[in-house]
Amino acid sequence: MSFETIEFTDYGKSAAIRLNRPEALNSISPQMADDLDRALDGLEDRRELCALSITGTGRAFCAGADLKAAQARMQGDDAAAVNAQFLEHLRRLLLRIEAFPVPVIAAVNGLALAGGLEMVLACDLVLAAESAKLGDAHANYGLVPGGGSSVRLPRKIGPTRAKQLIFTGEFLPAATLMEWGLVNQVVADDALPAAVDELIGKLASKSPIGLRRMKRMIDDGLDQPLQSALRYELSLNAQQALTHDRNEGLAAFNEKREPKFEGR
Repeated sequence: MSFETIEFTDYGKSAAIRLNRPEALNSISPQMADDLDRALDGLEDRRELCALSITGTGRAFCAGADLKAAQARMQGDDAAAVNAQFLEHLRRLLLRIEAFPVPVIAAVNGLALAGGLEMVLACDLVLAAESAKLGDAHANYGLVPGGGSSVRLPRKIGPTRAKQLIFTGEFLPAATLMEWGLVNQVVADDALPAAVDELIGKLASKSPIGLRRMKRMIDDGLDQPLQSALRYELSLNAQQALTHDRNEGLAAFNEKREPKFEGR
């Protein structure tokens, strides 16, 4: 597949997306949203897939929605409807990333602002370069969130800190966001690709079907009462007990060798 605004690489057990509009700080245009949707098509059902990574080209991960395109959308008689259509597409896209069946890694190479922060929030794991800065930024332009930061950010870092980021529009260093629980790891700028590769290597050595079930256990369990979540965990555990990968993992342990998982 060829894309106008992203680079997509399929490695078999993992896949990588690089946002590629460096001249616009990788801001999200309607074309980029379409390209991201097309890149994800078919990946959800790939049995052997263990991880997906998303990063940016240049000095930004993603600076949010393309404000020039946003201003242009507001010029016609149907401006409100056109803008609502874009935001709905963005909402569905970020939900798709959030619900992606295997772990999604945000490799934050630079600025992650507004919609860029909202994309980070939709990912499972966040690795960031030392120079990276993250912020909501909507308030700086008279805007309000439309891609989920008012909902996901308080759930990730708590309402008080989320309000600070959203109300002030300030950009904070990745190290601060790691202390706040949004970022998993901060590394030197030139070490970010290697850190992502190392993490993907760890995930690729695991059972793909096991990773899928563990992600479901955590994500679905968050919105359930404790006892319901525990019952749900047991039900998925029972399903995993019937898989090839579970039997292979135990056999490999007993035979003192590395397991050969197949995602079934």
